[in-house]
Amino acid sequence: MPSKRLIFLGFLSLCPLSACKTTQSSETPDAVRKRPEAEAIRGKPAPGETVTELDANGDGQTDVWEFRQKDVVGRKELDLNWDGRVDVTQFMDPQGAKVRELMDLDYDGKVDATYSYTEGKRTKGERDLDGDGRTDSWLYYENDTLVRKERDANHDGRVDYWEYWEGGQVDRIGEDLDGDGTVDQWTRNPTGKPATP
Repeated sequence: MPSKRLIFLGFLSLCPLSACKTTQSSETPDAVRKRPEAEAIRGKPAPGETVTELDANGDGQTDVWEFRQKDVVGRKELDLNWDGRVDVTQFMDPQGAKVRELMDLDYDGKVDATYSYTEGKRTKGERDLDGDGRTDSWLYYENDTLVRKERDANHDGRVDYWEYWEGGQVDRIGEDLDGDGTVDQWTRNPTGKPATP
């Protein structure tokens, strides 16, 4: 069914391939149990909610689950890599615009990235890059365009790395070298020369 495959390719565009990790975690089971509990990517139907299962790629397996309240889709769950497990959960407002999106980037069943939307446009992202169950990367958007990234690179709970984006690329990078929460060094891209704060 070519038309079903084209529909599924549209769903794939929701998760850029470069952003989705395909490696399995190398942590021991004890280390995984000691991590802070991350939100599960898969939700349960709410009272009065109906679920519609769809096979978007035509392989005979469910790839999309739509959760409806009175014929209004409030949530979608998507299996983007066809392993039978949910990778992305989207929440919509009554008009069908996306308000929140959860992603399981390492396929462990837990949320690694959360994106917020206003009027259907992405405004903020929070990601757990090291898999410890805590947010360590924040992304900020204006008019659905990335303008700033912040990161807790040394995992002390405070931002120590900033990227400012212009025209789809990094304009400047700020780094906190002494751990006091303020930028100590600016680097301008693409020249790599230090910039004034």
